[in-house]
Amino acid sequence: MNIIEGTRSLPLKAVIYGPEGIGKSTLVSNAPNPLYIDTEDGTNRMNVRRVKPGSWEELIAMIEEVAGTPGICGTLIIDTADWAEMMCIKNICARYKVSGLESFGYGKGYTYVGEEMSRMLEACNKVVAAGMNMVIIAHAKMRKQELPDEQGAFDRWELKVSKQSAPLLKEWSDLLLFLTYKTMVVTTENNSRKATGGKRVMKTSHSPVWDAKNRFGLPEEMDMDFEGISHLFRSDLKPAEKPIDILRSMMNEAGVTEAEIQSVVSARGHCPEKVPISDYADKFVNGWLIKYWPQIVELINNARKS
Repeated sequence: MNIIEGTRSLPLKAVIYGPEGIGKSTLVSNAPNPLYIDTEDGTNRMNVRRVKPGSWEELIAMIEEVAGTPGICGTLIIDTADWAEMMCIKNICARYKVSGLESFGYGKGYTYVGEEMSRMLEACNKVVAAGMNMVIIAHAKMRKQELPDEQGAFDRWELKVSKQSAPLLKEWSDLLLFLTYKTMVVTTENNSRKATGGKRVMKTSHSPVWDAKNRFGLPEEMDMDFEGISHLFRSDLKPAEKPIDILRSMMNEAGVTEAEIQSVVSARGHCPEKVPISDYADKFVNGWLIKYWPQIVELINNARKS
């Protein structure tokens, strides 16, 4: 057996949720080199890098592509889980040609949702295994909670996803943060109480009123400031160099001009000669030019001699 002893410094797996407008996306934008998978157009007014999936399968493919490209980001962020789940449900209904999950009967549709969300989390695990932090943002919803052994009921904050998806997200995460508003209340001279302001806070531990957890010994309540959790994020990864930049470095080293590259590409029928190399697709640059670079340099040298 390969026994591992002691603590391990691993990328973070976090789920961060709270009411709309509290600043979830903005908080996580301070993570190391973030890349958003924006499912709800929530980052349009933020100066961040983003990709926008058009479907559930596209979302899964994006996560796996990031996992297969170490260094493309330091932190991958899914924003948000509840909108991703809606994509998931739409995909399931289209696959089975039904109008809604209720058409399956006996909760079978939601079983499919749980299976698909598990597939998404497996892809997220690949991102973590590749050395990048993984953050999933979600909205919060309030639900009436009734305890079987006590009278009465109370309101409780929960993840705004299905009952099949919520446990999966909570179990998957190392850090489950609930963001909320804390109201300051004072007692006046006539013994009445009034609010005098408030602040945004992060809850890090479970309460009857919300779900939260952490495996890092954080205080139960913290100001909503990224500085308080920044030490949990691995920050040693840098953005991956773009294929075209790698190609240009190889060209400089070999003394090859852009016109010579264009001539070889055109002669092999890949692209018209007038197209600049900056317009070449990353897949073509990686899969042909860089992959077969020694042979391409040889072709160019032979052309120079003729």
